[in-house]
Amino acid sequence: MSATTTIQQLNRELGEKLNEEALRDPQSPNAGKFAGIANGNLVVVADNWDDVARQLHQAEPDPAKCFCIELGLDYSEPDEIWEAR
Repeated sequence: MSATTTIQQLNRELGEKLNEEALRDPQSPNAGKFAGIANGNLVVVADNWDDVARQLHQAEPDPAKCFCIELGLDYSEPDEIWEAR
């Protein structure tokens, strides 16, 4: 397993943990926010994707080592897109 794959797994696990916390407590300060994770560490929690992207890029310029997630959403069910506009 490559180092990048390991980092991606760590990022995903942390993102899932943060999302589970936000799902358990919808009143938590992070629920409905956007999180940026790099190299297995939480880098930023912000109100919009632009702030996440900017701060995440400053912390880790390699996108393969980064992970973003909107906290408080149920990702267990897939969303289907029937038409692009």
